[in-house]
Amino acid sequence: MAPIEMMIKKKTVVMDTDEHPRPESTIESLTKLPPVFMKDGLVSAGNASGISDGAGVVILASEDAVKKYNLTPLARLVSYHVSGCDPSIMGIGPAPAARRALEKAGLAVGDMDLCEVNEAFAAQYLAVEKELGLDPDKTNTNGGAIALGHPVGASGSRITAHLTHEIRRTGGRYALGSACIGGGQGIAVILENLK
Repeated sequence: MAPIEMMIKKKTVVMDTDEHPRPESTIESLTKLPPVFMKDGLVSAGNASGISDGAGVVILASEDAVKKYNLTPLARLVSYHVSGCDPSIMGIGPAPAARRALEKAGLAVGDMDLCEVNEAFAAQYLAVEKELGLDPDKTNTNGGAIALGHPVGASGSRITAHLTHEIRRTGGRYALGSACIGGGQGIAVILENLK
């Protein structure tokens, strides 16, 4: 993380450490956390994404703009889809969105070199992994929202930028990014490495 200096109450403060990771966490301390939604529920602060600060920028350019301004694209947006689902199971939203985005692209989950599911909760991620048949060795390879945080409003650009750079770094061709959206939606994008 690049250090940032800011003034807080007339004092210069340097922010140079990500506040989200909890290296002192242990399995024992995580099992003691109370459930957050239901008295006997399984979701706790330890297996849910933390709301974190974040910002992101993604520049999307048409083929004409790339030629006109002599741009070098990092990836190609192959397809995307937004879907709706029953709000009571909103966490499954990435599954129908991903299936439709893959269908539009003429691709299958097996064609993906990398996948990212914005994990609101561990159980939600596991349901999407099972529903789509995702390979855990190719999914959330550098940690998902539970590990990295969920900067609401910036998670889509974080996922897109991460997948773009990771397929370039690893030499993969296709990547699938997805997220659930509160209220019963899901969104997915298919990217192609142009390197």
